[in-house]
Amino acid sequence: PDLSVDLMTDRGVFSPDRVDPGTKLLLGELPVLPDGPVLDLGCGYGPIAVTLARCRPGQLIWAVDVSERAMELAQINLAANAPQGTPFEVGDPDLVPTDMSFAAIVSNPPIRVGKTVLHDMLDRWLPRLSPDSSAWLVVHRHLGADSLTTWLQGRGHVVERIRSRQGYRILKVTPGGPAS
Repeated sequence: PDLSVDLMTDRGVFSPDRVDPGTKLLLGELPVLPDGPVLDLGCGYGPIAVTLARCRPGQLIWAVDVSERAMELAQINLAANAPQGTPFEVGDPDLVPTDMSFAAIVSNPPIRVGKTVLHDMLDRWLPRLSPDSSAWLVVHRHLGADSLTTWLQGRGHVVERIRSRQGYRILKVTPGGPAS
């Protein structure tokens, strides 16, 4: 709530006119994250990655997306706003080293890609969390927050609803089950 930065956006990326209210809610609810690399999954133009970099200087931030324009903007925004010496990487998800694990995943996931793609994405990344780490997701109830919770629990993950406001659900997901 006390962070103000200028971010470059463009048409064709999610919420180009302002930081999405769900993203704002998520960022306001994040606890102090454990040390280690943090993943912004589906980073868009980078509001989550920039906030993480500003709040945790020196912590490695990975910001991944499949949109070339989103990655370009996230790179620009991190370069302009990350404190000096804060390491960050922006790129396609396939560029993340396969042996890298994360202290946390923070995401306003791209729900509109469809359930199959979203589920595949979460099955790919949740097992990459370090032991005792969690993913923090924001999903609107009208876009399937409750069905996503049920699916995650069915995969053996522990899901806590941390906050619910204006239809948004903040979910803390601790991996478990067959996908881990």
